[in-house]
Amino acid sequence: MSNIDTYNTIEKPFVGEIFKDRGSKFLGFAFPVSNENQVKEFINKLKLDHHKARHWCYAWKIGRDTIRFRANDDGEPSNSAGQPILGQLVSFDITNTLVVVVRYFGGTKLGVGGLITAYRTSAKYVLEEAKIVEKTIDIYFELTFEYEFLDKVMRVIKECNLRINHQVMEMNCVFEISVRKKDAVAIKTTFENLRCLQIKEIEE
Repeated sequence: MSNIDTYNTIEKPFVGEIFKDRGSKFLGFAFPVSNENQVKEFINKLKLDHHKARHWCYAWKIGRDTIRFRANDDGEPSNSAGQPILGQLVSFDITNTLVVVVRYFGGTKLGVGGLITAYRTSAKYVLEEAKIVEKTIDIYFELTFEYEFLDKVMRVIKECNLRINHQVMEMNCVFEISVRKKDAVAIKTTFENLRCLQIKEIEE
């Protein structure tokens, strides 16, 4: 398992500068995404907003530990659009990001080389505009314990500077906490050593 527990992404949509070549106009858009349904929603919205365009080519990377990715040429010659866009996502080292380049055809064919340059440059323009942020990869745990042990559990939470995302305070208390990946094993061991609670890893 990788020891790296940070990743780079964007938190809001961005639009890049227009790239022009022989009458064609290329406009890049970047969106934060965490699943393929969001990818489809953003692309469908762009097709509505830019319904007079000829192509909506894109690439995305999703994931933190395990990265999934896809590139789509949307009718342009094979590997002339999606791959150059994906190359910029790789170059900027970001994930959970979709980049779409919308092309308004100008009447003159650019050739494969011209298309590669246009789509790569448009993707570069929008990623240069984007505010890229570093986030931590977190592991989520659920703590279940009796109310009488609340002080003991809270002491560990404060000493380890942990964040409580959700809590239920009844006869049995249930806390959901998040821990940086690199600290997860040590934190889990610390709680297990209390011997007054149950701890299990849960999905985000």
